[in-house]
Amino acid sequence: MAATANSQIISSNTENSFVKALAESSTLKSIPTEFTFSNDYRCSNPNSLPTVDFSLLISPDPDQRSKTLHELAGACEQWGFFILVNHGIPESVLKGAISASLEYFDLPAEEKRRYEAKSPSDPIKSGSGSVINTNNHRIHLWRDYVKSYVHPQFHCPDQPTHLRDTVYEFSEKSRKVARTLLQGIGENLGLEKGYIDEALKLDTCFQLYVANYYPPCPQPDQAIGIPPHTDYGLLTFLIHNGVAGLQIQHNGEWFDTNSPPNSILVNTGDHLEIFSNGRYKSVKHRAVVNTEATRISVVLSNGAAPDAVVGPAQELVERDGRAFYHSMKFIDYVETTSSNLRMGKTSLDCIKIQDG
Repeated sequence: MAATANSQIISSNTENSFVKALAESSTLKSIPTEFTFSNDYRCSNPNSLPTVDFSLLISPDPDQRSKTLHELAGACEQWGFFILVNHGIPESVLKGAISASLEYFDLPAEEKRRYEAKSPSDPIKSGSGSVINTNNHRIHLWRDYVKSYVHPQFHCPDQPTHLRDTVYEFSEKSRKVARTLLQGIGENLGLEKGYIDEALKLDTCFQLYVANYYPPCPQPDQAIGIPPHTDYGLLTFLIHNGVAGLQIQHNGEWFDTNSPPNSILVNTGDHLEIFSNGRYKSVKHRAVVNTEATRISVVLSNGAAPDAVVGPAQELVERDGRAFYHSMKFIDYVETTSSNLRMGKTSLDCIKIQDG
């Protein structure tokens, strides 16, 4: 999800690598040239995303559950995004994750620099970001981030002190929700019960925590928080502080997203597209910025086990007559994607099997 910026983005190693400090400068009237991004962030009128009621998905009433499974299938097939409500994760946990993440960005720069990315495999990374456009120019992003692997091994910055417990609780509860959604997706795909758990090794699934900080920008039409991208993984969960900024591409048009308080915005990732042999698409999205308010988003990327080799489900390949994607070890895909800072062809493009 825009918030993950999993593709095409690396940490900036500029002398002042945090956008927050730049944005808070009293002398800032316009963005530095290295942040200039050709960006038309205007959207069509906001469109209502599908809503999935998690409580009905786990309902003992077969009619309610069947109806919700149908709604989940439609959301995955037609949008690749949906709003998850009544998910059972307490509001205090969601608010705590936002609050603790914001406190991280308020830490002194020296503390945050301890986690500047040195390689794609670093379990904790923090900084800003940049991309290289098709003209071979490096463009810095109007966004700071912190990210850490939280499953199967748990990693988290030491400060602020309560961040660790907050992220652990949010990630643990989210994994249970994600697994139930994936089991429903497996059912919708006509796969045997338990197949998706076994094929993707969900007992040791990969999970990544990401917090994104988008400060006010004096020229939002000339900068970008995160450029258009797709997410690696199966399902991405996103919560935010109520400030708009995430836009998704649907039928060739860009739309603003609106998700109500205490809901979770869910999108299908690259590996669900691969596993479904193209039935569910990994949809492009982006993060835009504004002049008025800081936006905070907290993301959990839910994937297969790091050592799982992910390809199209065999039963779907047999139905379709062939596989439309190559298979690849999950963690290799993650690290390849994370080290690719060039805009243009993505890891998902490279793994598709071309006709002929």
